[in-house]
Amino acid sequence: MRQKNETALANAPIGPMMVKLALPAVVAQIINMLYNIVDRVYIGHIAQVGRTALTGVGVTFPIIMLISAFSAFVGMGGAPLASIALGAGDREKAEKFLGNSATLLVIMAAVLTAVFLIIKRPVLMAFGASGETIGYALDYISIYLAGTIFVQLALGLNAYITAQGYALVSMGSVIIGAVLNIALDPLFIFALGMGVKGAAVATILSQGVSTCWVVAFLSSKRSGLRIRRENMHLERRIVGRILALGIAPFIMQSTESLVTVVLNSGLQLYGGDLYVASVTIMQSIMQMIVMPVQGIAQGVQPIISYNFGAGNYQRVRRTFHLLLRTALIITTASCILAALIPQQLALIFNNDRDLVALVGRVMPVFFGGIWAFGAQIACQSTFMALGQAKTSLFLALLRKVILLVPLAIILPMATGSVMGIYAAEPAADILASSITLTMFMIQRKKLLPED
Repeated sequence: MRQKNETALANAPIGPMMVKLALPAVVAQIINMLYNIVDRVYIGHIAQVGRTALTGVGVTFPIIMLISAFSAFVGMGGAPLASIALGAGDREKAEKFLGNSATLLVIMAAVLTAVFLIIKRPVLMAFGASGETIGYALDYISIYLAGTIFVQLALGLNAYITAQGYALVSMGSVIIGAVLNIALDPLFIFALGMGVKGAAVATILSQGVSTCWVVAFLSSKRSGLRIRRENMHLERRIVGRILALGIAPFIMQSTESLVTVVLNSGLQLYGGDLYVASVTIMQSIMQMIVMPVQGIAQGVQPIISYNFGAGNYQRVRRTFHLLLRTALIITTASCILAALIPQQLALIFNNDRDLVALVGRVMPVFFGGIWAFGAQIACQSTFMALGQAKTSLFLALLRKVILLVPLAIILPMATGSVMGIYAAEPAADILASSITLTMFMIQRKKLLPED
């Protein structure tokens, strides 16, 4: 089977092979996205208070993303190391990475829960909450924090299932949680009248079931790696290697929190709750566009990496060109869609007249540079597939931290208008994509020499 897979990576037609590898990754990305999106859709349609509740929940997302980033810190740091050890025939060492990761995730969950429960109110106010929305934010995050342990284990340990090649089992843990969340949200929010609290309860229960699925598999004989008590004692060398490799995905995910904080606080300062609600909706739609493209790029990486290692640079170039075209087609179509039907897209999340009208006015600006973003995703993922991790990390920080955050602060100050914040997004997208594509074209001759 392994030889067959390697032969396909080297010789199979690129298009069909790209679809075969990318489809599971895209499905997993979309399903994972549903956890946040579904909550926002239901909350936004709560009678009378939907708009305010949606805004309140929106300001909790930096905390939620930071919690997910810590799970990636451990899971994406340890799982590749376990996979390498397993490939080298050292199953005992691989299971030590798994056991130490499980312990680290439990410790991080306890610390994150305690810290955020203590400082949640001032943090949420700093993140863009107001006197009107803080109650909804506190209701949601207080319950969500009680389920931090489930989030950490479900996301962090699922990486160890993927690392063994059990893609369908890994996808199953995400599907179970997402489907359950979709089913429980209306029950708790509307039928039981729990509102925002019901959305949080539905989310942590769903994550709890996903955790049971993941832990049960990793404790069973079906898994090549098993959680064993004797491997859960922390070892400095093992922990050090996990954290050293996990720092890159942690930084890439945690910076999303920084971006959301800057946008929310700026919109609250220059506009108010209505404007914070607008960016909550638009970031949700942005996720719906970007995550499938990232799934395609993730699925294509094995083709690029394998053929780069084999010295088949022509096949790498052809795969990259197909990835670039596919990504640009999707992001360009999304840009056109956002310009043509912004209000219809806003109605998915809320039917408040003022909010829908505002989104209709600002979405064409906010999404004005999304057409170029496909180039950054394609080039950044290719750099990663070619083993250029530092370059890939820099490019991720380039758009969000180096460009978007300063622009979101400077432009509204320079223009004296809240529209400066919305304009920061397309400016960062176009600049980052142009720089990324230029860097790739410059380095391509060295990385992928002509035959």
